[in-house]
Amino acid sequence: MVQIPEPAKERLLHLMRILEQAGEGPLTSGEIESRTGWASHTIRKDISYLEGDFGSSSGYNIPSLTRAITESLGLNRSRKFCVVGLGRLGSAYLNFSAYQLGEFELVAGFDSSVNRVEILKSPVPLYPAYKMPEVIGRFGIELALLCVPEASAQQAAEKLAAAGIKGIVNFAPVVLDISQDIVVRNVYVADELRSLAVKITPEGNEA
Repeated sequence: MVQIPEPAKERLLHLMRILEQAGEGPLTSGEIESRTGWASHTIRKDISYLEGDFGSSSGYNIPSLTRAITESLGLNRSRKFCVVGLGRLGSAYLNFSAYQLGEFELVAGFDSSVNRVEILKSPVPLYPAYKMPEVIGRFGIELALLCVPEASAQQAAEKLAAAGIKGIVNFAPVVLDISQDIVVRNVYVADELRSLAVKITPEGNEA
């Protein structure tokens, strides 16, 4: 199998979202370029890493290209995830089970407060944090949304790693120091706002 570079994987994930929203008709490189800002040659290069025939004179075949991206990126099987930290952010994610998440299934929520676990109403089972090793192992949970305060994030991440979690989406504004075997995605709202501010600020413009 062809090794896909990380930047290309990120773009293919974005492209898959576009394909899911594009309807049934073919999609051209020009249309993808207008929606993403990527150069057409970059789009063609990324797609060249995939196996199959997706093109025609009128554009890419959406079902075939979507299927190829899914298979090439290992998204063609179900994965279970949990939410750690059931404050306002974490408890909001508990309702993910009510939406169509495709290959992802929310199967558990954890919190250090036993009282919170007992009083929260949730469509998925909730557990005190000390039960993470048992529950994660029992259900084969691979991924976690970490929604705890900054001061608790490192310790919670270490417990998740020890319990066998393979990937963490970290919402706490702190860089986690854990095993390189654990994949971490940091989602910092402040950084995203800064990124937007940089892009909308003309070059050389001073406050």
